[in-house]
This record gives sequence, C-alpha cells and structure tokens, in this order.
Amino acid sequence: MSTTQSILDAKPRWHLARMFFAARLGGRVRKVPLDAGFSCPNRDGTLSRAGCSFCNADGSGTGRHGLGQTLAQQWAALAPRALACEPRARLLAYLQAYSNTHASPQRLRAVLAETAALPGVAGLCLGTRPDCLDVGSGEARLDVLAAVLRLGLPFVQLDLGLQSADDAVLRRAGRGHDAACFAAAVRAAAERGVCVCAHLMHGLPGAGADDLARSVEFLNSLPIAAVKFHNVLVCRGTGLARLREAGNYAPPERDAYISALVDALSRLRADICVQRLFADPAPGELLAPAWAADKAAALDAFRREMLRLDCWQGRAADSPLGVPDFSVPYR
Repeated sequence: MSTTQSILDAKPRWHLARMFFAARLGGRVRKVPLDAGFSCPNRDGTLSRAGCSFCNADGSGTGRHGLGQTLAQQWAALAPRALACEPRARLLAYLQAYSNTHASPQRLRAVLAETAALPGVAGLCLGTRPDCLDVGSGEARLDVLAAVLRLGLPFVQLDLGLQSADDAVLRRAGRGHDAACFAAAVRAAAERGVCVCAHLMHGLPGAGADDLARSVEFLNSLPIAAVKFHNVLVCRGTGLARLREAGNYAPPERDAYISALVDALSRLRADICVQRLFADPAPGELLAPAWAADKAAALDAFRREMLRLDCWQGRAADSPLGVPDFSVPYR
C-alpha cells in the first residue's frame, strides 16, 4: 500500500461522536444511564401491554429505580465510574429506560429539574417515543424538555426511536406509531432547539435487505443531528424470542448486517453524527445472534469493509468526491 493510501485509510470515514460532542461541549463525554421510573404506552396498557417485539423487560435500562434508588443515588453510584474511565470527560445524564416523556407535564418537569441539578452534569440525553411528545397539542411535553435549556444545561438531546421508516415493519414490531409521527416530532423538537438523535434497527421481521438504506434516506429529509444504528438483538422474554423459538424468525448474520450498514452509511448526510454502529446486549439477555456478543470483532470487520469498498459517510448522498474531514469538531 502506498504512503498516500495509508494516510487516506487512517482518516475517519464517518462523523464521529467525539467530534460532535467536542463541538458542543468542548471535549469528550461519558453518558451516565439513569432510570426515572417511567413506563411506556406499550407496557402500561395505553397502547398495549406486550411491549415492542424487540424490547427487553427493563426497557433497555438499568432497573435501578425498581430497586428503590433515586436519581441522585444512581448518579452518586454511576458518575464516579464514568469518570474513572475518563477523568476529564463531561458527564451527560441519560434518561434511558422505557419512554421518558410518558408522564404528565408536571411530573416530567420535576424529573428534568432534578436531573439538571445533579452535581457535575453537563447535559441531558433522554430516550422516548415520537408519540409521547404531545406534538400539536397545548402544553407539549417537548416544551417542558426545551425549558431544560433554560436551567443552565448547555446540551439537550432527544433520543427518539424510529427503528424503520416502513410502516408495515413498525406494525409488525408493535410500535404503535408510524413514520409520519416520527417526522412531526423531529421537526417540532428542532424548532425548539432540541437536538434529535434517531434510532434505527436493521433486521426486524418483514424488513427487506434495503430497509436500513431507505430509512436513512427518510432521515436525510429531516432536521436530524445524530443517529444510532442497531443490529437486532433477540433477548430473553421478548416477542422476537417467541418468534425465533417457533421457527418464524432469525436475525441477520454479521456479514448481512455489515453490508446493510455500509450501504446505509454511504447514503447518510455527512453532517449527521453517528453515535452508535452496533447494539450492546446486557449480560445474560442475548439469545441470538451469537456474533452480537463480540462487538469489537464486528466493528473491526465493519471498518475493514469500509476500506475495502473505499466507502465513507455521505458518498452516495452529498459527499461523492472524497472523504470529508471527520477528524475536526463538526456542527
């Protein structure tokens, strides 16, 4: 390999999260997962009690609220661990479990004020669903979230689940909302100055091989700041686990997911930050695919495929002439 090619291959080929946060918060960040005890309309009977087909029993959270721990107690336990990994990092409170706007505006306001007051917190990330934001109604819960920016926090990110832009796939997954609902929520959040990180999942039942690429092209038309990609995990106790046990579902193999991810990334606008490429199973929950237990190997295989195909984020979208400089703080 020539010296020139070696230099090119050393360049980042997608919009790195550390550059995104460096531009907004001046350096690296660590997220501290918090469980505020919220539920979900797919869990409490508002829409159903079954949950989305891929969601685990803890709603992708720590379960610490169920153990009686307040947000302050959770922060006191977990923030030092984050700083031990990276002592100079800015700490983001991540309200992660279930749907963290599925509450009255009054309760949401109290939880967000408590979160904003945590010692050393530099910002907030909040996971929720697009149908839990009161878009178009009176006092939208999005207005409550936007008000956090006036409490002294310089950064607020809404982690908003879409999973797929195909309404048929969403129905099979039991999501209870459509892609249009997601688009309306993104636009409303952006109007209020709230950064939106969209979540996409490849390999759900009924999704075609090009589902991730088509979902990315849907995101490109929206004021999205960031995206998290997830390979499907079949976790214990989920609807997908029951489908798999009955012989009616198998998640994509690693090569198939990587192929879909490379294609999708090439179509993604270069200004959109990529905050995740592979899902992280919790200890003991993963049933399939086995390869998802080795994230490091999957990420290495993905990088090699990007190099082999000479691919980069935005190549097929808005940056066809060469790899953008993803190594600098990027807004």
